[in-house]
Amino acid sequence: MNDYQKPDPLKKLNIWLPLLLSFILVIGMLLGFKLNTGDSAANNALNAHSNPGTIEELIRLIESKYVDETDKDKLIETAITHVLKELDPHSSYIPASRLQSVNEELKGKFEGVGIQFTLLNDTIFVVTPIPGGPADQLGVLAGDKIIQIEDSTVAGIGLTTDDVIDRLKGEKGSKVKIGVQRGKNKKIIDYVITRDVIPLYSVDAAYMINEETGYIKVNRFSGTTYQEYMKALEGMINDGLQNVIIDLRGNPGGYLSEVAKMLDQMFEERRLLVYTEGRTSSRKDYKSTGRQLFPINKITILIDEGSASASEILAGAVQDHDRGMIIGRRSFGKGLVQEQYNLSDGSALRLTVARYYTPSGRSIQKPYDDMDAYGEEAYNRFKSGELVNQDSINITDTTKYYTTVKNRVVFGGGGIMPDVFIPIDTTLFANIFYAKALQYVPRFVYSEYEGYKQQLKKYKTVQVFNNQFNVTDAMMTDFINFVKSEESLSKVDSAELAKAKEKLRQRLKAYFARQVFQDNGYFYIMNQGDPMLKAALESVNE
Repeated sequence: MNDYQKPDPLKKLNIWLPLLLSFILVIGMLLGFKLNTGDSAANNALNAHSNPGTIEELIRLIESKYVDETDKDKLIETAITHVLKELDPHSSYIPASRLQSVNEELKGKFEGVGIQFTLLNDTIFVVTPIPGGPADQLGVLAGDKIIQIEDSTVAGIGLTTDDVIDRLKGEKGSKVKIGVQRGKNKKIIDYVITRDVIPLYSVDAAYMINEETGYIKVNRFSGTTYQEYMKALEGMINDGLQNVIIDLRGNPGGYLSEVAKMLDQMFEERRLLVYTEGRTSSRKDYKSTGRQLFPINKITILIDEGSASASEILAGAVQDHDRGMIIGRRSFGKGLVQEQYNLSDGSALRLTVARYYTPSGRSIQKPYDDMDAYGEEAYNRFKSGELVNQDSINITDTTKYYTTVKNRVVFGGGGIMPDVFIPIDTTLFANIFYAKALQYVPRFVYSEYEGYKQQLKKYKTVQVFNNQFNVTDAMMTDFINFVKSEESLSKVDSAELAKAKEKLRQRLKAYFARQVFQDNGYFYIMNQGDPMLKAALESVNE
């Protein structure tokens, strides 16, 4: 899972030195940096068994005597990473340079102007202004090209995505001037945008599939997920919602507290939802309150090999209490709980402190005795045939656990096993042209959007759009030529193209839908013909 590469200077040290340096430096880190735990007993224990003078001496010797120039910060970071690698796959060190962006993703917000953008032909294109954000309120539109930031030209100078982010992000209340070109008009339109707090949404989409059933796509569990989920439910309740399908495919997890609050709304009575326990952490139970705000009849959860941690907590609780059906493929298998400790140099340590257990008592953490095998497990699932054949699933823990209502047998030790297995679509796995073409779909749509803008405006709902808008053969030809020019391809394998055309046509249509109906439009189109969603609807109707 984690690929740790040692910096070049460290490779040149004697074989014994990296390990010695690793363990000594990590002790020094825990001593020298103030962890926000308030655990004086732990600090006293460290002080009793460590000698920080040795650490400083070792660093000074390397800096003053070693044959080549070394980077002290790199040595320390590599040492810390090496030690954490010996513990488990999910304890991690976050350098100060990355901590802010990592925290923003979990908190569900950042400070900036509020646009999604892409770089196309060395020009910044606005994919969409975030609804209600500063740029949206001033009238910045999807398809606008950002030519200037402050008084500097930013088109055609080789900016990277990080460069653009650095220029547009800033503290709430600060101002930034941007100059945009709209459509074929070469005149620069200036906007002075006052930066504000911008939400990072974790609920990608929420819409009614039919008169009684709603669909909610959750991409992670951030600090705002429960609030977003409840807002989505409230909107659909007014449209007649009785059943809900929650799509957790590819959701890597996040805050346990957020998923516990979501689960609380799925039970009319008090139930154990999940519990955590560790060597130094006593058992902590998370229970439902029995105060359900919106009555939901049937619940279906979609999972796959990318659903991890908090996603598995939600799926496990629903399964253990026979509250709904789990549909898809075996989930990732992460049952370890991390706590973040901020260090005095601005970096942070995420340390595994406990395991979590589903209501029936099962741990779904897959084995990690062999770290290399752990990292290759996703590939091994494909190689073993598990992703296409349910009988090929390897159950690492054969202990039987039982659901609380129907007394069904469930297993732990490697992820949540679905109640209904849906194989992965392998028809395009070896299609090289399809793999290459996918990355150019967004860029092609953004470059063509202006020409279709007036046509797209007439579609008042995504359902009408789906029925009336078609990606024509002429558009497909333009797209294929676009890919060929970008990839410097003289020709395309005709058999590969024939197999890929319909999938690419759907993806193009979905990106056009996103331009008009945001992510709801994208997922509505991409979900057409989805076998997992089809199985979920069949489950609801039974």
